Amino acid sequence: MELRRHHAVKSPGSLIDALASIREDELRATVEALARPRHMFRERAENLRAAQRIASGFEDCGYAVSFQGELRNVVALPQGGVEGPLLLVGAHYDSVPGTPGADDNASGIAAMLACARALRHLGSALPVGFVAWNGEEDGLLGSIDFVAHHEASATTTIAAVHVLEMVGYASHAPDSQRMPLPVPGAPTVGDFIGLLTNQRSNHLVNLAVAQAEALVPELPVVGLKVYLGLEGWLPVLHRSDHAPFWKAKIPAMMWTDTAEFRNPNYHRATDTPDTLDYTFLRRVTQLVTATVARQVG
Repeated sequence: MELRRHHAVKSPGSLIDALASIREDELRATVEALARPRHMFRERAENLRAAQRIASGFEDCGYAVSFQGELRNVVALPQGGVEGPLLLVGAHYDSVPGTPGADDNASGIAAMLACARALRHLGSALPVGFVAWNGEEDGLLGSIDFVAHHEASATTTIAAVHVLEMVGYASHAPDSQRMPLPVPGAPTVGDFIGLLTNQRSNHLVNLAVAQAEALVPELPVVGLKVYLGLEGWLPVLHRSDHAPFWKAKIPAMMWTDTAEFRNPNYHRATDTPDTLDYTFLRRVTQLVTATVARQVG
């Protein structure tokens, strides 16, 4: 297992316009619109409303949108399909019962929708799809069903998956960051975006770091690379929607602000839009967009 912290440096062409189009006010508006208790069973009406809002957002971006499975995963794919492997960006849209879930995970949905809008600057034929999963808070039910459906029926290969799991909370205070595992040299200030990968997906950390250095130098990045199947012995590394893809041997990287290891509002009624750092969220979204564009470019 390897933990690496990176800071950054410099920039290219129409991708710059795409990144510049990502705005804090739009990210905030999406978070505020979604941040209501929306558990898939306990707050079903709000859960359905959130799914429809997300679907409409993707349709506005020109994607072909469908609801997959009984859990109503929202799937947005390029119009007319794609040739060759498909790159996915995903985030869950449900929340813990009784919690508004601004960081968990309206922040991830906001970043994903903003990424979809930004990629329009690079053309409509990019082999990139998006998925908003339901039921993450109930044992990853939506992503498990999505992967099972893909394995049973899909004709398109998934090249890799970027999973956005709580990406809006940051703190510059000393000792504001803890780590899920004791790792020598781990940061103690919660101002970075964390990237988690395993043996099949470790190359994605290198790709994201290169884009951070070139295009989003203000955003610190900490990558936790897991080697030799060690994740099988560490359940704490399987707590989000990347895990079913790992099990299916599909490369997947989780993007996270590290949840309760930084955010004191985790799974509480205080997880509200006013607690998020929208400059941080914008930079994370820019890095996701740059990484995806580089991967398919």
